[in-house]
Amino acid sequence: MNWRWLRPWPWVDTRAAFVAATPRGGMLLDLGSSDGETLRHMAELRPDLHFHAVDKAGTPDAYPAGCEFVRADLERDPLPWPDASFDAITCMHLVEHLRSLDLLMNEVARLLKPGGRVYFETPHPKTLQLPSIRSLPRPVRFTLNFYDDPTHIRVVPTVELAGELERRGLVVLGSGISRNWLFALSHWILRWGPPGRKQLTARVHWLGWSAWVAARRPAAAEPPAPAQPGPPDRRPSPP
Repeated sequence: MNWRWLRPWPWVDTRAAFVAATPRGGMLLDLGSSDGETLRHMAELRPDLHFHAVDKAGTPDAYPAGCEFVRADLERDPLPWPDASFDAITCMHLVEHLRSLDLLMNEVARLLKPGGRVYFETPHPKTLQLPSIRSLPRPVRFTLNFYDDPTHIRVVPTVELAGELERRGLVVLGSGISRNWLFALSHWILRWGPPGRKQLTARVHWLGWSAWVAARRPAAAEPPAPAQPGPPDRRPSPP
């Protein structure tokens, strides 16, 4: 789906709604940009934004024109931009691949402008109970159960992400299930068709496969959020 069609109603897609609220001409940093599919959607929705991207591997040739790309390991490498550089930061389906979130969270808090916002998205804990995808027409690959992706390390609940953000002085704006409602509703048609990427994409949006949390750095005249104690470690054991 080309996100240009979502400009009049970005609320249809949770991620689009976040990006749409970025100030006009603002600076947006995407952490863990991978193949750039979501980054390209952001540029379709908001071509006025200045895009920056970070990934350990990445495919920068597929990123939007003019996007500044930095290759970095977000468990090890500090990022090159100065403090308070970005109006918005997105981090989608990265934290479940990391063993430590410390550097990532420190960099997010450092790089946000006063009033800037961050959006995290990650597999919902319910994905641990979903069935695995055993057979699909080649070359279709899809993750339904959390461990269908062998690079997943652990489920990171939104309450843990929220706690990490609050301890760094950010104000949590909300959390929930990420959906594109057009895809979700199409599930009731596509479910009767042959298995494939479109059918499975509709299914995960209907099920609520991804969870999100968003936070904001307080404005300069706004008192920072009080520090919060860390949540207990409830890492699920691999099956």
